[in-house]
Amino acid sequence: MSQQRFFGIEACVFDAYGTLFDVGSVARGARHLLGQREQALSDLWRDKQLQYTWLRGLAGQHADFWQVTSDALDFSLATLGIKSDGLHERLMDFYLEIAAYPDVAETLRHLRNVGMKLAILSNGTPRMLRAAVDNAGFGELFDAVLSVESVGVFKPHPAVYDLAARHFPFPPRKICFLSSYSWDASAAKARGLHVLWLNRCGKAADHLLAPPDGEIASLPEIVACLGHEREKNVSKHHESATNTHEATMDTG
Repeated sequence: MSQQRFFGIEACVFDAYGTLFDVGSVARGARHLLGQREQALSDLWRDKQLQYTWLRGLAGQHADFWQVTSDALDFSLATLGIKSDGLHERLMDFYLEIAAYPDVAETLRHLRNVGMKLAILSNGTPRMLRAAVDNAGFGELFDAVLSVESVGVFKPHPAVYDLAARHFPFPPRKICFLSSYSWDASAAKARGLHVLWLNRCGKAADHLLAPPDGEIASLPEIVACLGHEREKNVSKHHESATNTHEATMDTG
């Protein structure tokens, strides 16, 4: 895994689904109804969900992520021959209660405590994303929750990644984007952001636009890449402020 240190980073921007939030937790919520088909449904649903975003982008026929997610679920249930009254509605409701990965909250709080600006950049609709962060209990940690709905096209369209650069008042090189998807990381890097690929499962990298600047196997590793330098800067600022205050007291 990369030991890359990023200097001068002012903001960390996260993909949401599959990076901060465990998409597998949605199907697990209906395990009692799905039984042994739980994992198959979860995998097919996610794959088709992403495929529909790409196909709609190419066709120029945008629909929001809630609709795409619903359409992908219909396809997956039909493909696997799963029939249960109310199951579709129940699974869609579970998407609004999607679980965060266990290591997310602590990592975000650490980055926030050392002065890092934090944001989400996601395909999700504003309603879906707000429900997810509120359910996880860390919505107050983010300076922004950015949805592709403001540009009307899904990742990996360049306009999506430009949202991060437009939101923060500093150059793209001072923004670190983090995603668990290699293709997402590659597209963000091509738009000039610093990029970390969160490769939890040890997958091979996609051969696409541009390689990420670093690769980590777990979210807390981002602290070693971004946090230490921030901690030093915050410590120096605090020490300088303390010395200035003491000097003022001595001469007062």
